[in-house]
Amino acid sequence: MLFHSSIRRELARSFGATLVVLFTIVITMLLIRTLGLASQGSVNPEEIMLVLGYTVLGRMPTILTLALFIAIVFTLSRMYRDSEMIIWFASGRSLGGLLAPLMRFSWPVLVVITLMVFFVWPWANQQTDDLRDRFEKRGDLDRVAPGQFQESSSGRRVFFIDKDTADGTEGRNIFISSIEDDGAENVTSARSARIETIDDRQMLVLNNGQRLDMQPDSGDLKVSEFERYATQIGASRVIPGSQQALKAMPTWELVVGSTLAKQGELGWRIGVGLTAFNFVLIALAATVGNPRAGRGGNLFFTLFAFIMYFNMLNIGQRWVTSGLMELGSLLVLLHGTVFVLALLWLAKRHHNFSLRDGVKGLLGRRELST
Repeated sequence: MLFHSSIRRELARSFGATLVVLFTIVITMLLIRTLGLASQGSVNPEEIMLVLGYTVLGRMPTILTLALFIAIVFTLSRMYRDSEMIIWFASGRSLGGLLAPLMRFSWPVLVVITLMVFFVWPWANQQTDDLRDRFEKRGDLDRVAPGQFQESSSGRRVFFIDKDTADGTEGRNIFISSIEDDGAENVTSARSARIETIDDRQMLVLNNGQRLDMQPDSGDLKVSEFERYATQIGASRVIPGSQQALKAMPTWELVVGSTLAKQGELGWRIGVGLTAFNFVLIALAATVGNPRAGRGGNLFFTLFAFIMYFNMLNIGQRWVTSGLMELGSLLVLLHGTVFVLALLWLAKRHHNFSLRDGVKGLLGRRELST
C-alpha cells in the first residue's frame, strides 16, 4: 500500500541518516576516551583500534535505540509540519493506523537490538577486558624502552636500560630503584642482565653490579656487590584467567545465576530490548505538529525522554543488585508502567479525547438528569 510504503521509505532514510550521525559522534567520543586510557597506561597503544572497535560494538544497542526513536519522531514531525498528516487523516487514516507501518519497519531493528544486548554486548566487553588484562599482566621488562626510565606495573620499581638486544632478553647498563613492603629503598645497578625463566617465574638475572639498601627508620645504608643476582620482574608464565566482570558474562550464565548482581545485569539487558519497543509507542503517542514550536521542541523531548528512561533503567539495575527490588517487579513496574501509559496516551490522541471535554460532558449529563 502507498500509505505503508511511503512511511517506511521515509523512516528508512531518516533512520540511516540519524544512525550515521550518532555513530560518528559516539566513535569520536570513544576514540578520545580510548586515547586517554592509552596515555594512562591502561590500554596498549598498538591495540587502540581493537579496543575502540569492541567498545563501539558494545554501545551499538544504545545507539540503535536512540536512532530509531529519533527517526520516528523526526519523520512524524515532518509529516505534521508539511500538513501531510492532515491529508492522511482526511483520507480515512487515523493515528492508530500508523502503528502498523511503524512496527513493520521497527521489528527488525528491535530484534537486532535484543540480540546484540544479549550476545554482542558481553562478548565485546569480554574481548576488551582480555586486551586490558593482557596488557596489565605483561612483564615489567616489557614496559621498558631503552634509554627511558619506566615504572613497573605495581608502581614500586623504576627501570632503566641503556641498550638491549634485538630479541629483548638481554640488556646493558641496568638501573633498578625499588621500594619494599616495609618501606626500605633499594637501588641496584649492573653492567648486564638477562631474562630467564626459573620455576615458571620470569626472572631478571643481573651480572657484575652492586646493590644499595637504605632503611627508612634508622637511615642505615648497606652496600653490597655481586657477580650474579636474580630478581623477579613479572608474574608467572602461566597466568590464571581473571574473574569475568558482570558485563562480560554470557547471558545464559546470568539466567542460571542466583546472585543479586547477576539478576541486576540480566534485568538491564532485558530492559534495553523493552525500552526500545516502548520508545516506538512513545514516539507515536507524543509527537505532535506545532508549527510555532519548530523542530526544537520534539528534539528536546526526544533527548529528555531517552535520558530519563535509561537513567531509570540504570537505577532499577542498582535496586535489584542491592536487593531493594526483585527482577520481576522491576520489569513490571518500570517497563510495564511505561507500556501502559504509552498505550493510554496513544488511545487518547487516537480518539481525540480531551479531559476538559470529558468533564464538561459529565457535568452536562448530571444537569440533564436533575
